[in-house]
Amino acid sequence: MQKQYDVIIIGSGVVGSAIARELSRYELKIGVLEKEQDVVCETSGRNSGVLHAGFNNRPETLMAKFCVEGCLGFDKIAEELNIPFKRTGKLVTGFDEDDIKVLNELKEQGDRNGVPGLEIVPSERIKELAPYVEGKAALYSPMTGVLDPFIYTIALAENACENGVDFYLGREVTGIEIKESCYEITTNKETYHGRWVINSAGLNSDKIARMVGITDYTIYPCRGEYFILDQKAGEFLKIPAYPVPNKKEGGLGIHLTPSIHGNVFIGPSAQYIDENDDYSATQEVMDMLVREGRKILPQIKREHFIRNFSGIRPKLVGKEKGGYADFVIEERNKVPNMINLIGIESPGLTSAVPIAKYIVEKIKNKENLKENKDFNPRRQGILKFSEQSEEKQAELIKQNPDYGEIICRCEMITKEEILEAINNALGVDTVTGIKYRTRAMMGRCQGGYCQTRIAEIIMKEKNKKIDEVTYSREKGKMFLGGVR
Repeated sequence: MQKQYDVIIIGSGVVGSAIARELSRYELKIGVLEKEQDVVCETSGRNSGVLHAGFNNRPETLMAKFCVEGCLGFDKIAEELNIPFKRTGKLVTGFDEDDIKVLNELKEQGDRNGVPGLEIVPSERIKELAPYVEGKAALYSPMTGVLDPFIYTIALAENACENGVDFYLGREVTGIEIKESCYEITTNKETYHGRWVINSAGLNSDKIARMVGITDYTIYPCRGEYFILDQKAGEFLKIPAYPVPNKKEGGLGIHLTPSIHGNVFIGPSAQYIDENDDYSATQEVMDMLVREGRKILPQIKREHFIRNFSGIRPKLVGKEKGGYADFVIEERNKVPNMINLIGIESPGLTSAVPIAKYIVEKIKNKENLKENKDFNPRRQGILKFSEQSEEKQAELIKQNPDYGEIICRCEMITKEEILEAINNALGVDTVTGIKYRTRAMMGRCQGGYCQTRIAEIIMKEKNKKIDEVTYSREKGKMFLGGVR
């Protein structure tokens, strides 16, 4: 089965989904190929959920340019796509004179990048901004914010889909050939043809590039592990608090980040690994996260810990060199009409829309794109029942009794919210797909009460048998065998 497109995007993480949305502003036939069962299964969903201001990136790099642009323009994007977002500000805390020297260097770098409002603040000001955070001095960034990376990526993809983009989930690219004036892309299920190919495959972007003979890039997967703290810990931290970064590690250090929903993240660590899908958690690193987290926030207790997870950064520099390489976004003459995005690590979440606009301009340099007059930039998310007034809740239940049935008690998620998530624009019906769209199973009990109930609703709505319900991946069956 062959499908013909003007543009085929490989990878539907936050950057791939942003590119799809930006291109849907034009009269183009666009297809997106994603090897996972949802758009936010890997790097885009496994991070701190921070909107970075841009002071950590070297001046005159694409990283710095796109991060600052993404941060400054994010209020409009959040409003259009109806995603949870808050400018909390951020503290990078120092504990001695060497740290304070680095803080001043970061401020100077941020000033050069055009980051507004940066200032070095003393311990007294730290206590005003974050009463429980320790430090002798800090760099304060008022533009930094927190968002829900799951909802952000999903919203970009759903809005693109609503504007005519075709998403093909569970399609792993296995080969690419240039045939006359187009590319033939083979997947594990079908074959696709496209005049343009955008390689936004993240951790696999070097493999995709090698399929067309570009062999001079290697992704070095670097795993970062996190702890998630219960919302009770959120009362101690209302603003992200970071240590002075270790330039050699190529990360921002073990930091504490309040999520947009009131939890607190501790992490990430930075460990180079051999496989780009090894999301293991290790006891050694978990113990280290607790120690490092308590240096900044001594109030952390073991009772606050409810879950751990890991993410993997697609780095272009190995362990020996360390640090950061700039984003690679290029088209080569020997492979025309194919744009490779390689090494899009942090701040990729913040930079996604500016990167997408940059891709559009590259295509515009070669083609006369016509605007899609029917493009709608707005996407309406799932209404959060728990955030409504008592009067509004009563009205909703009267109109639809499914609002009166609580499925997830920890997060107060109703049956109607679960149903809306199951009937999403992308056709995702995995258990994690519902989790990412509603926050069901993200509370204190981590799905102990609601997970099987959600699986039951999926079975009924999608006419699935019990052994057809999957957790996240295609072969990740929720139920095997039988019980009496």
